[in-house]
Amino acid sequence: MSKICQITGKKAMIGNNVSHSKRRTKRSFDVNLFTKKFYYVEQDCWISLRISAAGLRLINRIGLDAALSAAVAKGYCDWKNIKVIG
Repeated sequence: MSKICQITGKKAMIGNNVSHSKRRTKRSFDVNLFTKKFYYVEQDCWISLRISAAGLRLINRIGLDAALSAAVAKGYCDWKNIKVIG
């Protein structure tokens, strides 16, 4: 799987390592991702999401259903890409 948050759409950025002598080499800034299970009350099932720490805070603030609806509307994930665990 790619390193992209399913809620916020955050993905790895490319930048530079800068040494003391100001020599620059390419590096990657990865996203703080978790694989987390949530109970989706509207569908009465458990789902598994790959979300970042910012996505976890967003779910705590506005709720799982609103966060998923906003992510699908913005194109960060699709309903068929959300893994249902039973």
